[in-house]
Amino acid sequence: MTSTPSDDQREAERVAERAELLPEEQQAGSEDPQDQAAAILEESDERVDDPEGTRRESSQTPGG
Repeated sequence: MTSTPSDDQREAERVAERAELLPEEQQAGSEDPQDQAAAILEESDERVDDPEGTRRESSQTPGG
């Protein structure tokens, strides 16, 4: 699947919004909030796209 400019723009907006650190993230600090946000969103998207698969792979999800 190829992305369109509007898809790229929406993704950039998602990352920018998530890069605004939560209070606990601000306290811990982040060297690169943009990269951190992109990684968090990528993992989240994987869980949404394949909840059963990510549940099996997770060490934090009960019943996996």
